[in-house]
Amino acid sequence: MTKPHLSPDDLPSYKTTQISEILLSQLEEVTKKRFFLSCHSKIRIYLSNCHWYFKVNGGILMLIMVCHDIESYQNIMMTIPYLSEKLKRFTNKAKISISSPVNNGIPWVISIDKAWNGDDLSNT
Repeated sequence: MTKPHLSPDDLPSYKTTQISEILLSQLEEVTKKRFFLSCHSKIRIYLSNCHWYFKVNGGILMLIMVCHDIESYQNIMMTIPYLSEKLKRFTNKAKISISSPVNNGIPWVISIDKAWNGDDLSNT
């Protein structure tokens, strides 16, 4: 199957594309700051122990977290329900991606509408 060819008149200009990328980057950065400030102090500590950021892709806000040690990974995994509820204040469509220090860093991705509730965590 081939891609349909669009004429240059039907495509956004280079400047429009650049401005869109800049605005999207600013949105991601502001979202990160607001999200962090909206979290409980204990959750802020957990987040500070990981590399984390937001990325918007195809209209879906994604919280990406890379945990460098098993303790930070376990702490973050225990807060998924809380993080999901916080994300719902920012958008209707969001995903959380968590990379662990094991399994070659293959991320675990969950949509916020499918996050489990805190009761499920008592069995782990």
